[in-house]
Amino acid sequence: MTLDEIKAAVRAGKTVHWSNAAYVVREGSAGFVIVCLHNDHAIGLTWLDGVTMNGKPEQFFIGD
Repeated sequence: MTLDEIKAAVRAGKTVHWSNAAYVVREGSAGFVIVCLHNDHAIGLTWLDGVTMNGKPEQFFIGD
C-alpha cells in the first residue's frame, strides 16, 4: 500500500496492519503511527521527512 492509501484507509475506519496482525496503523495527535498491540510501543508511520515510510509498501495490508 502507498502512504496515501494507508492514510485514506485509516481515516475510513479500516484496520491497516504492518508486517503482521500484531501491528496496526493509527492516527492521533502525533500523526500516523504504527502501534504494537502486545506492548503499545509505537513508531511513526514515516520518518521525520513525512514521506519515507517505516516499512515497505508491500508489508502493509488491510485486516478483517
